[in-house]
Amino acid sequence: MSAIRSIDPSDRLIFALDVPDNDQARALVTRLGTAVTFYKIGLELMMSGGYFELLDWLLGQDKKVFADLKFFDVPATVGAAVRQLARRGVTCATVHGNQGIMEAAAANKGASMNILAVTVLTSLDRGDLDDLGFACDVRELVLSRARRAVEAGCDGVIASGLELPALRAALDDRLMVITPGIRPVENRPADDQKRVVTVEQAFGDGADHIVVGRPIRDAADPRAAAEAVQATIRRVCGAG
Repeated sequence: MSAIRSIDPSDRLIFALDVPDNDQARALVTRLGTAVTFYKIGLELMMSGGYFELLDWLLGQDKKVFADLKFFDVPATVGAAVRQLARRGVTCATVHGNQGIMEAAAANKGASMNILAVTVLTSLDRGDLDDLGFACDVRELVLSRARRAVEAGCDGVIASGLELPALRAALDDRLMVITPGIRPVENRPADDQKRVVTVEQAFGDGADHIVVGRPIRDAADPRAAAEAVQATIRRVCGAG
């Protein structure tokens, strides 16, 4: 395993703020308080309206923001969209596409925003990739996309914890790796996340950050659930 980057331990947890509207988002952020410092806001909130008002409010609360919008369009359009987003003060944004799309995103990200390339969604397994026409092994597809992300100038990738050891062996610390599909407890049968790992496994194999959503959001006490994840992070990663 490569040495994990020096990151404030509290920032290693990224909470997926997947709720229907801004009112619920603000209420949940307030409830979580200091237990969460880094938030991912994605397509559900984008479609609810007021996305950028929420983004600005989070920044005003001294939170870091990961804009998970998975830009995918012709390169010129992606480049223009990324250039607009870079002015908003977000820490990370995602891009999902071929070499030209990733290059356009990386070229327009500015000095402070990190562009993260999506490798293979954690909701996909071997059967799903067959349906999509990908004949290669999941791990090989992730590694191929990660190598191309490096070449395109991206700062990191989104990748399942199952591929972390291979990613670190192939690319060492050249890319930031953010790992979704984290399940602190046994996965529920109805859960659409298929390629999942625990907090300990993700950081033990070299993740820089993890994304946790439902295990915190749906807990009886979301703040206590977030604090439990943070305690595990401090135990596994130390002081950063």
